[in-house]
Amino acid sequence: MVELNVQYRAEETSVVREAKLRAEYADLYPPLDPEVWLPATEVSAKILFWRISRDGLDAAVRRPLDERHFEFRGGWRRGGTAPLRTRTNDSDVPQH
Repeated sequence: MVELNVQYRAEETSVVREAKLRAEYADLYPPLDPEVWLPATEVSAKILFWRISRDGLDAAVRRPLDERHFEFRGGWRRGGTAPLRTRTNDSDVPQH
């Protein structure tokens, strides 16, 4: 059996979107350590599972990562100055 020892190294130019909880909001997110960069998908999953266990499925309709409470880096951009958005309710996504 081969065991892999993979270390996660983030860079500013990474295609992996990362999030870091701002220290002043740490009390709002008990499952997270503030000021630690992690993949945004991992942070979102932790927050979503915590909220659902606390508030039930109604918590799933809110976006897990409030942009006022987190810093972000890395990830894909659409080009130009417009950020890549992934939800239809984001302001720069055309409505069908």
